[in-house]
Amino acid sequence: MPIGEKDARPMPEHSHWEPLGKNCRVLVIEDHKFTTDTLLLACFSMPRGGEACADIGTGCGVIPLLWCARGEPGFCRSIEVQREAAELAQLSIEENGFAGKMQVELGNIRDYKQLYAHQSLDLMACNPPYYPADSGYRSQNSSRKLARHEDQLTLEALAVAGKYCLKHGGRLCLCLPTERLAEAIEVFHPHGLEPKRLRLIQSKPGKAPYLFLLECRRGGKPGLLTEPTLSITDEQGNYTEEMQEVYGDYREAASREQFVIEEGQGQ
Repeated sequence: MPIGEKDARPMPEHSHWEPLGKNCRVLVIEDHKFTTDTLLLACFSMPRGGEACADIGTGCGVIPLLWCARGEPGFCRSIEVQREAAELAQLSIEENGFAGKMQVELGNIRDYKQLYAHQSLDLMACNPPYYPADSGYRSQNSSRKLARHEDQLTLEALAVAGKYCLKHGGRLCLCLPTERLAEAIEVFHPHGLEPKRLRLIQSKPGKAPYLFLLECRRGGKPGLLTEPTLSITDEQGNYTEEMQEVYGDYREAASREQFVIEEGQGQ
């Protein structure tokens, strides 16, 4: 169900606008915000010109907002299971003048046949819950619990939806902790989503990677390209040149408005 202007509430209490760049900003609250991992995935999955795309579990909408601000995608139809987050995303769409470029729908990817036409997408991105439902500490906060644990979105459900929604050659991009890399490949391959591009992320040189970015291609031939590991900072603790490119003008705008970039995992 699309979240339209009539559905979006006034700005929620304790919400604030955070800049994504000089000419783009996003409305966030404590339960629905973004991290460096979100920016990394947005950059890694940047659509080609005119591509039909979707962000699955879009949260406050940062990934499609960045797609529209930095690239030239076709229409972006993203989904979010939590109404509060979807309403934040809709308010951000209107604030940035992107109503003709993207929309957010309230829905669960398990209902993919009701949400998307068969083989209608060129690109799907997902910053999924990082932990299986039965593992790790489970927050008592319902919003954070959904964001961190696979109660509503599993890798298997994402694979099934990707096989149905993506065109032949279409791409599915996601990020997860490195300990789940083997599991992700094992899940996606049987559904015809061939892992084709991999990038590992480390906090600084000499540290073990903590995150991976993976691109799978529907109907792709075997063969995985492993890109150079990306370091967030250099040995002196300064952001690397490549990481500065990922941030774009976000850090400049955030600094100007006295926002703090939050490092961490999970959307």
